Amino acid sequence: MRSLPSVEAGPPTPSFAFDRRPPLPAFRALPSKVEAAVWRGDQLGQTAELTLSTGFAALDAELPGHGWPCRGLTEVLINRAALLEWRLASAALRAVSERGRDIAVIGPPYRPHPPGLCCDGIDSNRLLWVDVEKPHERLWATEQAIKSNACGAVLTWLPQVRAEQVRRLQVLASGCDAPVFVFRPALVAGESSAAPLRLQVRVSEDWELCVRIFKRRGPSFDAELRLMSVPGGLMDIMTQRLRYPSRLTLRVPDVVVRTSTTGFERDVVPH
Repeated sequence: MRSLPSVEAGPPTPSFAFDRRPPLPAFRALPSKVEAAVWRGDQLGQTAELTLSTGFAALDAELPGHGWPCRGLTEVLINRAALLEWRLASAALRAVSERGRDIAVIGPPYRPHPPGLCCDGIDSNRLLWVDVEKPHERLWATEQAIKSNACGAVLTWLPQVRAEQVRRLQVLASGCDAPVFVFRPALVAGESSAAPLRLQVRVSEDWELCVRIFKRRGPSFDAELRLMSVPGGLMDIMTQRLRYPSRLTLRVPDVVVRTSTTGFERDVVPH
């Protein structure tokens, strides 16, 4: 048997190559304001700007910054105008009033009721009521109130506003130090909006506000919050039975709903 010739072993082949790139710099902590502005998509957004408490602990817990945002629009979609707006925003408006700041109210469907506001701790002398009806007048008055940055809160009813107009209001609101509430009909829920916070709110029996948060800076929130909200003027005179009206009234299964040209429901007539 012929033996194979021996092969002289060469130098060993290196199992890895040296990385000649310079090492990455050590991570440095971001400034506190920058860190507060960083938002991770799976977390509830935090804001470095001022917020005002909603007065509802359950709602504060689900909002970025734990309250109504300043420097941004809050769009509230409702079925019937003048039914829940004041109850939803009363805690923030009371805080604004106590600080001696004015409250701009633009185009409300009904005249504000000073005695009712006083029962909620809101000084009616701080109310700047702008009585306008036409859509372009409402929009112009809203823009001026936001740009002036002179009020502690702005409430405006804009049932007929386009997406590009909402975007312009959001740009203006980014420089306003007050919360800006825009009330629109619930039927526009499927439309896009530049408002960073969008809520859909309805009134249920037993003095509750049912709130759905379908746009916020954070993960989606599919649950419905049920917030107890009894008007201030009724709290002291309400009996235990009246705290639960659903137990006293008979529901009517079939109703005819008339809607106004503004998109807000106005009348509910049983038949």
